[in-house]
Amino acid sequence: MGVGETVLGQITSVYGVQGWVKVYSYTEPRENIFQYSNWTLVDGRASSREPRRVRLVTGKPHGKTLVAKLEGVEDRDQAASLCGLDIRVETSELPSLGEGEYYWYQLQGLRVRTADEGHDLGVVDHLIETGSNDVLVVRADAASMDGRERLIPFLPDEIVRSVNLEDGFLEADWDPEF
Repeated sequence: MGVGETVLGQITSVYGVQGWVKVYSYTEPRENIFQYSNWTLVDGRASSREPRRVRLVTGKPHGKTLVAKLEGVEDRDQAASLCGLDIRVETSELPSLGEGEYYWYQLQGLRVRTADEGHDLGVVDHLIETGSNDVLVVRADAASMDGRERLIPFLPDEIVRSVNLEDGFLEADWDPEF
């Protein structure tokens, strides 16, 4: 990922014959992706393709999906060439958060250790939205206490005791045997 960019979604498929694309949004609510007009499209699986900067002309909900029209994309073939690309925006364009609030991308990659004895549980790989609360998926690595993957609810002040972005870790009130 480029310095100062955040992935907000992905172009999933074409929509119609006039260059529209279907968009999967990671924002909440999902339509918030349309608040950002300058997108960088990047192949998240391969670094061989150059990032492409595009401008959002318009976007709207369409049934259970979102569709978008991008400047310079005029037909189905041009739209098809964008399928599977990540949608990134400059992180500086994102709204500021309050104290104790975090974007998911900030939590990914943090080391997780227990609050009481400092057992290393692994690294936050990604998060899952469950409806009641978000869940940290913590993957073991060479430095962790064992090879287990753990699902830890992201409940600040209950389970997540502290988040230290500068030093790259978070402390959780979590039984390492669970």
